[in-house]
Amino acid sequence: MDKRDLPMWGDGGKGFAPPPCRVATFAFRAEGRLKSATYEGEWCLGKPHGKGKLVWPNGQNFAGDFKEGLENGFGISLIPQGSNDHYNCYKCHWRKGQMDGYGICEYGNEMVYKGYFKDNMREGFGILDSPPSTGHPFRYTGHWTKDKRAGYGVLDDKERGERYIGMWENDQRHGPGIVVLQSGVCFQRTFHLDKMVGSGVLLLEDDLVYEGNFTNDFKFVGKGKLTFPNGFVLEETFTNKSIEGLQVPGAMIPSGDQQSFAKSAIQLGQEDFPVEKRWENLYDQFLAFIHAGGQADTEESFMGFHVQTSRELRKSQENLFCDGGNKEASEKTDFLEELIKHQEPEAQPSYLQQALESSLHPLGKLLKTLILVFQSTYSGIGTNKHLLRMAQEEVKDYAKKIWEFYQSLLQLALKVKGFNSPKNTEKRYVDGGFIVLPLILPYFYPDLLMLYMVAHEKQDEVYSQGIVSLSCFSDTALLEYLGVQKDFWPVKDLALARDQRQSLVKDHCFLSATECLQKLIATLDPQEKLEILQKTYEEIEGTINQLLGKECNLPMDDLLPLLTYVVTRASIQHLGAEVHLIRDLMDPTNGGKHDFLLTALESCYQLIQEIRLPRAAGDS
Repeated sequence: MDKRDLPMWGDGGKGFAPPPCRVATFAFRAEGRLKSATYEGEWCLGKPHGKGKLVWPNGQNFAGDFKEGLENGFGISLIPQGSNDHYNCYKCHWRKGQMDGYGICEYGNEMVYKGYFKDNMREGFGILDSPPSTGHPFRYTGHWTKDKRAGYGVLDDKERGERYIGMWENDQRHGPGIVVLQSGVCFQRTFHLDKMVGSGVLLLEDDLVYEGNFTNDFKFVGKGKLTFPNGFVLEETFTNKSIEGLQVPGAMIPSGDQQSFAKSAIQLGQEDFPVEKRWENLYDQFLAFIHAGGQADTEESFMGFHVQTSRELRKSQENLFCDGGNKEASEKTDFLEELIKHQEPEAQPSYLQQALESSLHPLGKLLKTLILVFQSTYSGIGTNKHLLRMAQEEVKDYAKKIWEFYQSLLQLALKVKGFNSPKNTEKRYVDGGFIVLPLILPYFYPDLLMLYMVAHEKQDEVYSQGIVSLSCFSDTALLEYLGVQKDFWPVKDLALARDQRQSLVKDHCFLSATECLQKLIATLDPQEKLEILQKTYEEIEGTINQLLGKECNLPMDDLLPLLTYVVTRASIQHLGAEVHLIRDLMDPTNGGKHDFLLTALESCYQLIQEIRLPRAAGDS
């Protein structure tokens, strides 16, 4: 700042020393970025310092925190765009006169950016929203470099009804990418400056898979391989052919059973987008908070994404001049102290749950940010069966990253509070991710389960048909059809009165086990689902022990038909989705009886799919 810009006191400033701190208004006249601006606010040693406001004649203004003459801290800046009263409104954190850290920008064209800045440019992780009023509605969620999209990101193009998941460079799709269409068609290709190059994988409706080169309108070009749902593979050189215009000699396609060849859905993205690399810039901000010492007044700069709207960030410029922010910070729970109090293994799950539920705790802020990126990728158009593995491994990685962040916070707390780190901390839990996973799963479960339902839709339809067929049987007819030993039929004591006998028969036909198994869909935790399955087995075994008058350990040959009876009567919808979700997200160290019972349930599910009975089947 030029010395001519400093306010003078007394007779030309001679003989008078200005007070070190004061409040004053001053108009800048010297050349530089503050030329013609008027400053009103706090000063220290001749420079704006503290709360203040800058206003330029063209309408540009800044209100916020200053340090040694430069914007530093939180501030709101309005910058006019053209002559039509449109402004870019930046509500950001500043450092040494430039935007640095988390902020929200409401552009004059109605687009909104929420994310991180550095050197006055979008840098790191951020979300750019373009509403329908702009004429091209979209949302980009991902990484930025020097104000341009770069690195891993997801573009939801609402006008075209498609989603791109993949790599960017200089604001263009560049590198491996996945495109998912509203119709359910999706493909994986390599992009170069926004254009597709080389061969790729095109996943069409009805489970047709094409591998090779293809055009934007899905016409096959050059040498390629087309795989049909029944397993038949056609390899040839195509000349601008589409699936509609493709003629396949009937003799080449295997005949026989009408049921399609059971081919697992191809899963995309896992090799090209390693899960630990997808959201690196996002995690970097939270780790930077640790490295900066975890001070409360810097939380929002590093972890602003818990704030959903700019109104919640700051209601207006005026509130920058009150002490509300400092008061709020002072009223926050000292989470570092609480971390130390609850560092013992038995106290950690309860503490973690409370921290993740809090919008003020760093762990809660990280979780809410991860919910945003997960939904931007896998909800809506992204609910595609070929993305299931990407989504499933991502949720697991979230749990792992949250656990690592928690451990870093704990180490910071011990250091700040002057405690020694406990010995063998890493051995206290073999894999802390599986401590966190059941705590965060409820937040991702609806979208994740929908992916499982879509992925196993056809199998579940066949399973439902089997349930419908078997439900036509009476209890005894069904027990006989499934091959359950007659000694295990709970239909004794028929000498009772009619009303008593009916009640007793219903009770003894594994009703308690059936009701227990139906609770499978009432919980979100895979571990709790396994415990429900074990309780179901115990109910079956208890009934058998009562019938035989002795304790009996059921071998698989006896258990399978009994469990199939219970599964049939429970009539759980989307059982395939539930079974696969449990298998994928259960703790791999949790074997033994739980693994045995889950395998039995999978066998029952498969057996019911193979049922081929007319709908009118009944008592024989």
